[in-house]
Amino acid sequence: MSNVKNWLAKYPEGTVTHDISIPEISLPQMLQQSVVKYSEHIATSFYGRTTSYKELYHYVVGFASSLQKTGFQKGDRLAIMLPNCPQYVIAYYGTLLAGGIVTQINPMLVERELEYILKDSGSTAIVSFDALYPRVKAVQERTHVETVLTVSLQEEFTPDLPDLTFTHFLQSSDGNFTPIDIDPKHDVAVLQYTGGTTGRSKGAMLTHFNLMANTSQSFEFYQKEFQVGNDKCLTVIPIFHVFGMSVCMNLTLFCGSEIVMLPRFDLQEVLETIKREQPTVFPGVPTMYVAIANHPNAESYGIDSIRVCNSGSAPMPVEVMKAFEQKTGAKITEGYGLSEAAPVTHSNPPFSKRKPGTCGLGYPQTEYKVVDIATGTMECKPGELGELIIRGPQIMKGYWNMPEETENTIRDGWLLTGDIVSVDEEGYLSIVDRKKDMIIAGGFNIYPRDIEEVLYEHPVIQEAVVIGVPDEYRGETVKAFLVFKEGKQATEEELLEYCRANLSAYKVPTFFEIRDELPKTSVGKILRRALRDETVKQS
Repeated sequence: MSNVKNWLAKYPEGTVTHDISIPEISLPQMLQQSVVKYSEHIATSFYGRTTSYKELYHYVVGFASSLQKTGFQKGDRLAIMLPNCPQYVIAYYGTLLAGGIVTQINPMLVERELEYILKDSGSTAIVSFDALYPRVKAVQERTHVETVLTVSLQEEFTPDLPDLTFTHFLQSSDGNFTPIDIDPKHDVAVLQYTGGTTGRSKGAMLTHFNLMANTSQSFEFYQKEFQVGNDKCLTVIPIFHVFGMSVCMNLTLFCGSEIVMLPRFDLQEVLETIKREQPTVFPGVPTMYVAIANHPNAESYGIDSIRVCNSGSAPMPVEVMKAFEQKTGAKITEGYGLSEAAPVTHSNPPFSKRKPGTCGLGYPQTEYKVVDIATGTMECKPGELGELIIRGPQIMKGYWNMPEETENTIRDGWLLTGDIVSVDEEGYLSIVDRKKDMIIAGGFNIYPRDIEEVLYEHPVIQEAVVIGVPDEYRGETVKAFLVFKEGKQATEEELLEYCRANLSAYKVPTFFEIRDELPKTSVGKILRRALRDETVKQS
């Protein structure tokens, strides 16, 4: 199953090259190259405010210079907790230029989750959305964070915050910047936190080379679809998500094109932005395409400007793909990836046969095979179910400060994905199940253990188990099965209030089912799969 060259040989000559040359440069060097080529082109657009490549790089150097003035050293970590905005790009590349490591943080995290990531990463600085400032200050003294920079999305920056605003921090730069030597193959650029079966989030260490590799692989795969230097990428997927970071930000800047940024997915705002900006590239998750395809007047907003769409994070319903493509004339290529692979490893080819319902073929220089679930040593035949394992230049260095987890996940250079899949005779990948019981709702990865731990802390709950159940809009949503302690009760409203206070909004269960007991194995382990199968039969 790992002979990708044979699969690609089936396609017309010159469509894609497997043995691409990946430049051994840092991400800031990649940006510098684009600045030289596309100096006056627009790099970012945010509600009509634009920044050219030359201006962007000026801000990036200013940010790096100001960081160095605070004593920031090579290898130090800076956390970014922002929605999509130009300041995100500046802070990201400015941190990397200063030799630092970016810790990506979802702004939806509650205090408990935020504190864990800040402490685990050892971040000494954070760039935060100003509305989240109280959350940062509530946990700061229990972390290593010394510098807090706040960003406002309004024209005027909030004047009454006691810490530095992002604007003032940039203005404090004296223009003196000391260049830092970066080893692209070994130096970590980003800590991308992802959940795990233990319930502890793990920081996937993505090097500059990992991220450059995925950028180069994506460009090779899609280059005939791109209009280098002239595309506009509608960026609604959050950049703090590995998909948004690599596909919307890094790849677009590599191509010298424009990042059209929105901080969240609001259907009417997205349609108005499409009408105004006429984007040509739109990476998304299925729920976004569902919303646009079902809008009765979508065509009146000029959505036919969109040519290229790549869908990830959750399975794409075939009927949704057809409806969206019919309305826009665009081509949706569904793919597969994970944080540990920076993230993309597979995609349906835009240059050849697409197979709806599959995740397509492996990226250039990406080997993959399906192995038996029990031992992981025997390769499965086409069509047989097994665990997907992957090897390639985009595979992470390992997990931050978790050598044992790293050894369990990367074996002999192969990344064990934990996903149960099948691969057909032509090499097209189909995701069948998730070994890790991960739930994907609206493009967000949700790990049941994270929710269960919070539920178990509730004073009336004796047992809890969480599963994903089908949802027409989000793909999946969260359902919790609960057993109360003897003589204790709680209403659904009380449970919802508790979960909303202790979990990110996208993790809060949509359904609660109270039972006298839960199905268990002979040793007392709750049978999550039995509940899932039972739910499927009832639907």
